[in-house]
Amino acid sequence: MASIFSKIVLGEIPSWKVAEDSRFYAFLDISPLSKGHTLVIPKKEIDYIFDLESEEFSSLFAFAQKVAIAIKEAIPCKRVGVAVLGMEVPHAHIHLVPLNSESDLDFNKEKLKISSQEMEKISKSISSKIKI
Repeated sequence: MASIFSKIVLGEIPSWKVAEDSRFYAFLDISPLSKGHTLVIPKKEIDYIFDLESEEFSSLFAFAQKVAIAIKEAIPCKRVGVAVLGMEVPHAHIHLVPLNSESDLDFNKEKLKISSQEMEKISKSISSKIKI
């Protein structure tokens, strides 16, 4: 059975897309730690990020770097934090989280509730800064 992220890539489940190329997809997290919290995934479904082939692993992080640069330009923050947890969805993914303090990357804190209209605005703002 396909993971929820594979269904997002296939367009079976809607998402707020930030960036896409032939191998990778970036979209806003629906339970964000901060405005602009983005997930970056390989389109190829693989559960554990460290099981990716070396070239694909490096390319995924290069893609994530471009997305992170765009997030920093679009969202007021000091840094963009990176987390790879992979426990909640069996599909490799990178969290890119706009940070103003280290506590902003605490996955145990309450997630933000952001309206669809605001999510659309955020995704378009980040997407407009992408240089892929």
